[in-house]
Formats: sequence, structure tokens, C-alpha cells
Amino acid sequence: MKIRVYRILRNTKVEGPGIRFCLWVQGCPIKCDGCFAKETWSFDGGQLFSVDEIFSMIQECDEIEGVTFLGGEPFAQAEALYELGKKIKDAGLTIVSFTGYTYKYILKKNKKEWNDLLSIIDLLIDGPFEKNKFDISRPWVGSANQNYRFLSPKYEHLKNNLFSIKNKVEVRVNENGSVFINGMGDFEDIKRNLRIWGAEEYNEFRK
Repeated sequence: MKIRVYRILRNTKVEGPGIRFCLWVQGCPIKCDGCFAKETWSFDGGQLFSVDEIFSMIQECDEIEGVTFLGGEPFAQAEALYELGKKIKDAGLTIVSFTGYTYKYILKKNKKEWNDLLSIIDLLIDGPFEKNKFDISRPWVGSANQNYRFLSPKYEHLKNNLFSIKNKVEVRVNENGSVFINGMGDFEDIKRNLRIWGAEEYNEFRK
């Protein structure tokens, strides 16, 4: 089974609890107004990897406590991510997933592949990005309408401590001079600073 992938990041501290392997899937039917990741919308872009190929990459990462699914829209590739997720959970790792759908909508649709994916997720962060509700006071989310769904006991201890977790961004400079930014922050301000610093080429990315 194949997964269409926009980007893989093997080690990050800003896309969920702890150190995580992050998988940005390619393709999104929701297309939120104000999205900073429009390059992930097309279902024709990205690169295809088998579930086993991605899981092999995950196994090579010794320090991670889990894997995060971002997008694009993970639930648009729910069947393949469920197959990957079963392997991840069997390896003793946690799964965090973002979705632009609301949890209520996912439950109402009652699709088997969506329900299967929900069954292996520890923490679901749901809801579309809404630019008129821009809010980065909580970790990992960009607008006030988005919610945390604790679908297993793994991260229930975070429920009452979310505001103590500060949003951060990571900046990586590639060999070709482009800059990759991930995490959650005021990306317009970051863009302005990049121009001030003289970075002529950068690839800014936000879920």
C-alpha cells in the first residue's frame, strides 16, 4: 500500500509531545482559506512511498517517542495511514494526527477507513484553520476553533497543562540556501525577518 507524501522529517520537537517523526501527506480536499501549506493541496504532487518504506525510516529513529501525521489531509489517505499506524503502535510508539475535519464530522460520516484511523490515534487535533480566529496561545494549533481529542490515555496528562506548553518553530537551512520552517508561530513576522536577514529563497511551511 502506498502513501503520497509531501515531506518527511525524522526528528522534530515542535509537532506534538516529545521528539517525533513527522509525515506530511500530500493532498487536501479542504483547502482552508489562509492556509500556509497550499503546496500540499494537490493530489498529484509529492512522492509515493510504501507503508513498509516509511516504517523502515521510523525504525531507524531511536530517540523518537512517536509519529505525527500532518498534511495535506491525513484522513484523505486514512486506509494507508491505518496500516502504517498499526505498525507504529506495535513498535510501542504514539501517534498524533492533525485533520482539517472536525471530530464530530468524522464520527457522523462513519466511514470504516476513518474509524480505523481513529482507533490507532492517541491525540487528534481537529478542525480547519480559520484565519479570522488566528490564535497561537495553545501548542501546535493556529486558530482558536481547533480542538484536542485525547483518544487514548497516553497524553491525558496534558489536558490541564496545555497552556504551559509554548509554541516553537524550527528553522533548517538546506544546502541550496532554501529555508524550511516547521512548528507553529507568527509566520508573517518570520517572513519579514527572513527578508531583513537577506534570505532570498525560503520555503515556509505551516500546517
